[in-house]
Amino acid sequence: MRSRVMQLHRPDICRSCGCSIAGGARAYWDAERRTVTCLSCFRAGSKRAAAPRHARTGAGAVTRRQAGVERGRAGASAGREYLRRRANREARRRRRHPWIGGLLLSISGPPQHERAWDVGRRGEESVASALERRIENGPARILHDRRMPGGGNIDHIAIAPRGVFVIDTKAVRGKVRVSQPLLGSPKLRVSGRDRTKFADGLDRQVGAVREALERIASGEVPVQGVLCFTKADLPLLGASQIRGHRLHYRRALARKLNRTGPLSPEQIESLTVSLAAAFPPA
Repeated sequence: MRSRVMQLHRPDICRSCGCSIAGGARAYWDAERRTVTCLSCFRAGSKRAAAPRHARTGAGAVTRRQAGVERGRAGASAGREYLRRRANREARRRRRHPWIGGLLLSISGPPQHERAWDVGRRGEESVASALERRIENGPARILHDRRMPGGGNIDHIAIAPRGVFVIDTKAVRGKVRVSQPLLGSPKLRVSGRDRTKFADGLDRQVGAVREALERIASGEVPVQGVLCFTKADLPLLGASQIRGHRLHYRRALARKLNRTGPLSPEQIESLTVSLAAAFPPA
């Protein structure tokens, strides 16, 4: 088998960053070493190899290496949960039907709750890939799949010139609308269904990041919550936020991360290191 980018048949570990790669994810297979490299590390290595020597030893590259930050693997925790649920389902099926369990598994697909974790993983990976590609020449930094104190995780934390962006990926389909009833608070609806719980979850994530910044930052740092949709239809007109959290596609969000702002590259690097310690990889 030749070396190439391929879809993994089983979970593995990236030889470069040490992060887990879920089965079914795309990664680079090194046939000679018989090792796997995640696409983020593989693309970064290809770009360094293609760049002139003076470009690879520039100030930006040195700063990244000196930071020594574990930026995390997008979708890692969702991928683990998907694998756990799938393994449990397969084990239950084989125990109940020891003779035909394998056949039943081959003709019956996974339940919706199991597929949702895999869809979520792929959504997080697509957002991470799109954002990293579009900010690679700027000062912004992104941490992926971070663990919150007390439980739960944050899909992405971006540290950019305009402040810190807490990003929750949503790989759902349908028309997204924010409705404002005569009485009560705004409602987030996707294909007519009440999905205000998306904003509830983001409230908690933004609150956790603000608390951490109060401890680690010397001055006030702006914090913006973002619901980043990968497949849904966002409103062209009308409300594009709920409770102060913005609703964005990947490209529009990347433009915000690349805009100039009050934070210097040095401040961004410092905040990245501190937030990576406060919110370790999930």
